[in-house]
Formats: sequence, C-alpha cells, structure tokens
Amino acid sequence: MIAGSMVALVTPMDAQGRLDWDSLSKLVDFHLQNGTHAIVAVGTTGESATLDVSEHIEVIRRVVKQVNGRIPVIAGTGANSTREAIELTTNAKTAGADACLLVTPYYNKPTQEGLYQHFKAIAEAVDIPQILYNVPGRTACDMLAETVIRLSSVKNIIGIKEATGDLQRAKAIIDGVDSNFLVISGDDATAVELILLGGKGNISVTANVAPRDMADLCIAALNGEAEKARAIHQKLMPLNKTLFIESNPIPVKWALHEMGLMPDGIRLPLTWLSAECHEPLRQAMRQSGVLV
Repeated sequence: MIAGSMVALVTPMDAQGRLDWDSLSKLVDFHLQNGTHAIVAVGTTGESATLDVSEHIEVIRRVVKQVNGRIPVIAGTGANSTREAIELTTNAKTAGADACLLVTPYYNKPTQEGLYQHFKAIAEAVDIPQILYNVPGRTACDMLAETVIRLSSVKNIIGIKEATGDLQRAKAIIDGVDSNFLVISGDDATAVELILLGGKGNISVTANVAPRDMADLCIAALNGEAEKARAIHQKLMPLNKTLFIESNPIPVKWALHEMGLMPDGIRLPLTWLSAECHEPLRQAMRQSGVLV
C-alpha cells in the first residue's frame, strides 16, 4: 500500500533551465538511502507546468527505472485539460509508474460536477491507480469534501492529496470514504495531525531536504505514537514555514543547491530565491538539523 513519507520531488535543472539528469539520479539515491516511502515525480513541486510532454515523461521513466520497484513511484499527470491529463496519465502508465497524482484543473475553475466528470473520465480512460490532488491556494479551484467522497467510489481512484491544511475537511473526507481510500496530507505544517486523524501519509516538500526525519515522523504518526511524531514535527517546523518564504519550489530548490545536491536552476516564470531570503532559510535549515 502507498503510505508514509512521499517526497514531492523537485526537477533539477542547470542555470539555463535545462534538465540535469545526473542530479536527478543523485536525488533519487538520496531518498532511497534515507527512508522515503514513495517518490512523486513531476508533481507541481517538480515544475510540471513548465516541462513539455517529452521532458515530463522522460523524468518519470528515469525515476521508475532507477527506483526499480523498491518504493512506489507516483507520477504527476494533472492538467486543466481533461484530454491532456489522459495523455499524460497514459504515458505515465507506459513509463511504469505505480500510480498517478492529478491536480485539480487550474484557471478554468470548473464546477463540482465538472470536477467529478473530469476525474471520472481520466479514471475510466487509463487503468492505473489515481490519487486526486486538491490545492486551491495554487489552482483557484477547490474540490469540496462531498465531491471527493463521490469520486472515491470510482474505479482506479484510490485516494486524495488534501493540501488545504483544513483538518476539519480532512476528517470529513476520512469519515465519508471507505477505509481503503487513502487520505494523504499535502501540507507539511498539518501533516502529523492529519495522519493521527486517520490519514495515510504526507506528500511532502520538506522531505526533499529532510527525508529521514519526515519518514520517521510519518511512521510514528501511522503507529499512533503521537508524542514522538509531534516532537519530530517541532524539529521540522522552521523548515515547514521557511520553505514557503517564496513560491514553492523556489526555496526548496535553493536549499538543495545549498546542500550540494543540485545546481541553481529553475524555469521562468519562477526565479531563483531572492538574496534577502537566503539567510532566513539557511538558519531554518540549521535549526532543523539539515545544515550542520
């Protein structure tokens, strides 16, 4: 079963914005060696919006090949066009992904019925496990709990990444779906509490730079060891906050560069982390034990 710490993996690039395959391989090894339970390749943290289709699928293919079945690989295949999402999901299945993560359509703001029909169409078109992803702060599209519950009965739809940070909403979903349906946090700041409510893990930005601690946190929370999980959470709180000092994935890519794991590349319209943010993020990394 997909559970635990699932890193929302960045897509490493050089200073000209070209994909850096050697650094991608280094990052995958970093997570395999540090206990990450699943890798999300080319999700929104992986800059899916600015990768073309061939790049998108090649990143997934390379991650799948390197992981070689040791942990699940979840491919980000969402789009604001249903046809495009079906194409990406089909290609991800061909590339060998274990599941797909589909963000709600951004900008065009469908109704709740439109969201239902969108995800239902993808699930019916491609026979691969699919995880919904709701992050209205980034998409301007909010999938309500009742729509998630309705979609939970659709074949192939196995869970949701719930990234609103609203624990009452998460609890409503958990209470309204079958126990096999995965409710996964997409918000590092509230992940512990969501898991303790019955969630199955965390798709995490923080795990990019603190994979071992995030894995330990998720395991403790899944085992009901609330005190241990909350203690790790407190250790990581400086990172959970400061990794969003500018738009994700700007800060986390800077942090990984600071750790020597990738070059200083990001694609427009995102830009490299502002100079005045460097020391606050460096200090948060020290406080959380990432930089010693």
